[in-house]
Amino acid sequence: MLLVAEIGLNHEGNFDLAYELIRQASLAGADVAKFQFGWRDKPGEINHIDVDMAHRLKGWCDQWEVEFMASVITDEALAIYDQVQPQRYKIASRTVAERPELVRRVLERGKETFISLGWWDQEGFPFGEPTDQVRYIFCRSNYPTYPRDLAGLPERFNADGYYGYSDHMHGIEGCLLALSRGADFVEKHFTLDKTIRGVHGDHVLSATPEELRMVHEVGRPLRRLAGQV
Repeated sequence: MLLVAEIGLNHEGNFDLAYELIRQASLAGADVAKFQFGWRDKPGEINHIDVDMAHRLKGWCDQWEVEFMASVITDEALAIYDQVQPQRYKIASRTVAERPELVRRVLERGKETFISLGWWDQEGFPFGEPTDQVRYIFCRSNYPTYPRDLAGLPERFNADGYYGYSDHMHGIEGCLLALSRGADFVEKHFTLDKTIRGVHGDHVLSATPEELRMVHEVGRPLRRLAGQV
């Protein structure tokens, strides 16, 4: 089970807060602290991350022994992310729909890549069948996602071609449900304070450190049990 704390833009342009989010994600049991490269990233914007800042974020993750990961949304973002020599790549749902050629360039790197399919509305999979490199992630791109939106959630992950689940629900029930069905990857937005309004309003549907710790502590036994069914 790979537990991903999606920090995204929840640092709100305050990179002291980004450091604390990384620290708290690690203490809560996250395996990965994830950011977004290429969104609201112009100089002066909330998510302006240049090569120097990318290295700082990676260094903070190394310090707290959590893997650094980012979704890459533009070619420029990919070039910056490559500079930190990432272990793996993440593709957001909108990139699958809007920039499939960028996804193919990422896959050319030959590294494990997680591809969210919240915006994919066609039959089959967009970049070939799942492999040890190409990992498809079940997702609903509704903010928030409601329980009724989870129709179609795989009964058995991997057997249905999906490796994991990216969650946009209030609370952590969606994460635990996915793990009980065998998901090997769970991604959840992460915040220190749900009451922050923020640029995108992601804080209210994010997990607090206490909630993320519960996913870590309860979800791993659920995942192990799922593997025995």
